[in-house]
This record gives sequence, structure tokens and C-alpha cells, in this order.
Amino acid sequence: MRYIIIGAGAVGGAIGGRLFAAGHEVVLVARGAHLAALRDGGLRLAVPDGSLTLPIPAVGGPEAVELRPGDVLVLSVKTQDSTALLESWAGRPVAGGGTAGEELPLVCAQNAVENERLALRRFRHVYGMCVWLPATHLEPGRVAAFGSPLTGILHVGRYPSGTDRTAERISADLEASAFLAPVVPDVMRWKYAKLLANLPNALEAVCEPVEGEESRGLYRRVIAEGRAVLDAAGIAYTPPEEERRVRGDRIRLLDVEGAERGGGSSWQSLARGTGSIEADHLNGEITLLARLHGIAAPVNETLQRVANAFARERRAPGSMSASDLLDLVGRRARH
Repeated sequence: MRYIIIGAGAVGGAIGGRLFAAGHEVVLVARGAHLAALRDGGLRLAVPDGSLTLPIPAVGGPEAVELRPGDVLVLSVKTQDSTALLESWAGRPVAGGGTAGEELPLVCAQNAVENERLALRRFRHVYGMCVWLPATHLEPGRVAAFGSPLTGILHVGRYPSGTDRTAERISADLEASAFLAPVVPDVMRWKYAKLLANLPNALEAVCEPVEGEESRGLYRRVIAEGRAVLDAAGIAYTPPEEERRVRGDRIRLLDVEGAERGGGSSWQSLARGTGSIEADHLNGEITLLARLHGIAAPVNETLQRVANAFARERRAPGSMSASDLLDLVGRRARH
């Protein structure tokens, strides 16, 4: 199986780098300065036990890859970038006949819960992946992953449900590449639990460090509100104790030489000044479900709106006080 990693940032770079280092065939798909650096010097993957320089082939898009049977497409971009990429890859011909959308498996190695639905409109064989992989895209060509002794936990399953031989083979390859990759028949239950865990990403991105009681209170409220909305919608999610049992002591977060962890994915988007953030598909998912079911979600709605404004205006992460954010939440709740 050859793995084509569409989006070789923090998560995609770590997955592709570990697979390549374990002897699997990999192609990285990137753009701009990151693509140029990958072509010039390979992927530099910094991990707790050292740094790897990996000469992985890198391309700028589907037109530069001759697809073949046995390829696995791994989509690893933010949800707001999924639709255009899915469209550009689905119609590409596969050697021997057919198109990628008809013939090849596509794995959504992404946060949020919308990607799989977007993919299933264009791809026949879609797999969800619940990603727990602490990593950072440091600079063009360089990614750091902080987990040890395993790099991450990647639950895999067919979408909308079930397992098959392809999921088992992907899992086996990942588990031979420094990951724990359980094959599960209910992958979306795991992804909805990850959605809950990701709801504070926007809080971390826009607000001062979560240290004071106001910030900690907001942290608790955003998750409690998310649980209440999922419960009202009748959507199942893995309970925290089950997640902790799977994770156990398999992964510890360690320092990586020359790399600071910084914040989560939303914080990283603001720090890099990308102009976009995934709040519409994290907090925005809760906002949508709350509106559909006629209940209030003022914390998630406020965080969605504020995070989008930060990204649009390219404001620095952590530049809003918890008090100001609480004031906005209160206004939204009274509206």
C-alpha cells in the first residue's frame, strides 16, 4: 500500500514521516514554501528521541501523481479546506481503469465530524480516523511530534460504520510505525468524543492562558455545553474513562530539542496568520446542532464568532482577556 498524504502539516507530516521511516511507500502533498522545503531537503521530523531527515517524494497536487490500485489517500487538512481538495482528487484516473473516487480508499485523518460526509459524496470507500497526535508544524519542511514511546493514537474504521480488510491493513501499517491504531466499528463515536475535547481549542487560541478561575470556568462550560447538545441530538460519544483506558500510559508528552509545543491546532492557525481557523466545524458543529434542536449554546456560539474574527483580522493568539470573553458570552446568552 502506498500512502498519499494530502496535507503534510503537523498531523499529516507526522503520519507520513513515521510510515516512511518504517519502510512504507509515501507521497506527501503540500504547497508553497513547505512544498519547496520538502523537495529541497526532505521532511525533517523532530521527535523526543532525535530528529529524522526523510527523503519523501513531495508533490503539489493530484496532477503530479500517477494513481494506482493499492494507493491509500489520507486527507489531513483543516475541514474548511476539505471540499476543494476532495473535488480535485476524486476524479483523477487510476491506472487500470476507474477514478480515485470509485476505486481508492480515502481516510479522513482530521478533527471535526463533517469531513467524512463531505468525502462520501465523492468517494465510495471512506474511512474515519480519530486523531490523537500531539504535533506542531514548526517551519517549512519541519514538523515536531511530542508523543513517546508511541507517536499517537489513531482509531480507524469505515464510515459511517463497520470494519473491513482495508482498515485492518492500514492499522497494521500504522502500528508498525510507532502508532496505536485500533480498528473500531464505531469510529464516529470516537470522533464525537474528540470533537468535545477540541471545543476548548478556540478558547486557548483567543484567550489568555487558561490559568485563572474565569478561564477554567469557561473551559468547563464549553465542554459541558457540548455534551448537553450532543445528548439532546441523540449522538453517541465515547465517555472520558474509555478514552483514558485506551490511552493509558502508552503515550507521554516529552520535550523535543529545538521545538516548543505551543498551542493546539487553532492556536497554531492564529500564530501562523493563515487567515482561517476551524472553529466553524468544531464550536460551529455544536452551534448548528443546538439550533436544530432548539436549545441554547452561548459559549460555543461566542467562541465560534470570536475565533473567526481573530483569524480574519489576523490577531495574535491569546490577546483577549477571559473577562472580556465572559462578557460576550453573557450578552449572547441574553440575546
